[in-house]
Amino acid sequence: MRLLSRIRSLRRPLLEATAHCDLPCGVYDPAQARIEAESVKAIQEKYQANEDPEFRARAILIKEQRSELVKHHLWVLWTDYFKPPHFEKYPELHDLFNRATKAAGASGAKGSMDPAKGQELLDLIAQIDKIFWETKAAA
Repeated sequence: MRLLSRIRSLRRPLLEATAHCDLPCGVYDPAQARIEAESVKAIQEKYQANEDPEFRARAILIKEQRSELVKHHLWVLWTDYFKPPHFEKYPELHDLFNRATKAAGASGAKGSMDPAKGQELLDLIAQIDKIFWETKAAA
């Protein structure tokens, strides 16, 4: 059995690549990040309204998972959808994405149970959403 396991491990690829999609599908929408961010804020609000330690522990875990999903969806937009012409037309875009991913991270909504941090994240995503739809309309 160990020999078979070792043979299988030798046959695995040495490099694994991951992507938003197995194919360049072209389906992008900031709504994915927004929905996860709405979940983050709602969890923060529920946490504040509930004193049960087990509920609060679960809320923290789920909120952190959702925050990671927000960052993932933002990164996909930042790195796959937006192209150099977009960054030329909207020079604030790099900074906006940087601030939004940080707002989703440990120094922002992921690391805080304050719903105001969740709202800050949603406000940044709304700015990205506005630019995104302007670029889609121009295409």
